[in-house]
Amino acid sequence: MVETLRLTALTVKGLKEPGLYNDGLGLHLQVTVGKDDRINKSWLLRFKRNGKERRMGLGSLLDVSLAQAREEAERCRKLIRDGKDPIELREAERATQRAERATSKTFKACAVAYMRDHEGNWRNGKHRDQWRNTLRDYAYPVIGDLPVHSILVSHIVEILRRIWTEKNETARRARGRIEVILDYAADPDDTNYVNPAAFTKQLRKKLPKLPDSMRPKHHPALPYSEAAAFMAALRLQEGISARALEFLILTAARTGEVIGATRSEIDLESEVWTVPAVRMKGKRQHKVPLSNAAIAVLEVMHELKLSQYVFPGDRPDRPLSNMAIEMLLRRMNDANEAAGRPRWIDPKQERDAVVHGFRSTFRDWAAEQTSFPSEIAEAALAHAKGDKTEASYQRGDFFDKRRKLIDAWARYCAKPAAGANVIPIRNGVSQVPA
Repeated sequence: MVETLRLTALTVKGLKEPGLYNDGLGLHLQVTVGKDDRINKSWLLRFKRNGKERRMGLGSLLDVSLAQAREEAERCRKLIRDGKDPIELREAERATQRAERATSKTFKACAVAYMRDHEGNWRNGKHRDQWRNTLRDYAYPVIGDLPVHSILVSHIVEILRRIWTEKNETARRARGRIEVILDYAADPDDTNYVNPAAFTKQLRKKLPKLPDSMRPKHHPALPYSEAAAFMAALRLQEGISARALEFLILTAARTGEVIGATRSEIDLESEVWTVPAVRMKGKRQHKVPLSNAAIAVLEVMHELKLSQYVFPGDRPDRPLSNMAIEMLLRRMNDANEAAGRPRWIDPKQERDAVVHGFRSTFRDWAAEQTSFPSEIAEAALAHAKGDKTEASYQRGDFFDKRRKLIDAWARYCAKPAAGANVIPIRNGVSQVPA
């Protein structure tokens, strides 16, 4: 609704019907009704730029009177006549102001403020000391006195290079803590903000490769005793990556098998997922029995009908990337770190658990917590049989026994986590992936 009239202060005060009320020359009073039935009034300038209509808010009636709105509108119209865009000029001015405000904020000052605001939620003094010591020893000498807006990826590389090979886990945690502080210090209105400490390809390629002696011989794996707590935390995560990781853990499958899964491979009625030979490491078709929890994940994804892939990526014609799942796990660890909770780690290697490590978590659980023979667990993991002679005698795939094993694993993963604040979720899975 647009009314054309010359507004007066009395008219403006009395307007209550939602709509746009024209004061002339593009200036309008916009009247809306909020959720609490409160009437909101604000000024809006409409103009054309390069043949396209532009709308510029001039403030609330509570702050800007009719006379002030007309004065500001005339100032903007003069800019337009001079070939300038008042909206772009205003955004540029705000960006300059943000940069000027940020100039006075050093990294050290922001780090101190962050720890002051968050250490009350940290559960022990050791964690607080680790934060302070890591920043004092590695971050402050390089970026402590720098304004946060001037910190670059090259500064982060300088910090990490010194300890990347000798103290790799310390370096990883230092990077994560720096990233958290820079996010804390960032202007929430800056839509172009990019965190220079984010673990991007650009940063990774600048760091030296770890020597073979420091590379883990096995993928870092979460202890099975923490599987239920991790699954409870994972089910609170939204998104396709979270559902893919949940399905991967429940089926003990490889990442490539999960992200490449198509809807045609799933038989919900028979509760079987058939992975074709071409997508298996051993180049042999693999039938995966599905637990009720795994089916619950599939039902959510199938209802969305996003793609032929069960877990599609950004484009419907492509599957989810394997890095998407790894990055989810890293974000969960960084969130734990920021909140003062323990990271999900492999205590033997003292390294963050990785996605592929969950197959080891499953295998250790099967060996130490169940009476299933080892060949059943190995078959569930689709591992090749020991030698040709053994393979010639053992031609079955233990499907029925594997179903019992995978059902037991799902029940184990669904056990309430001791001391955890877990929100119950129907069918053991978040309902609406984002």
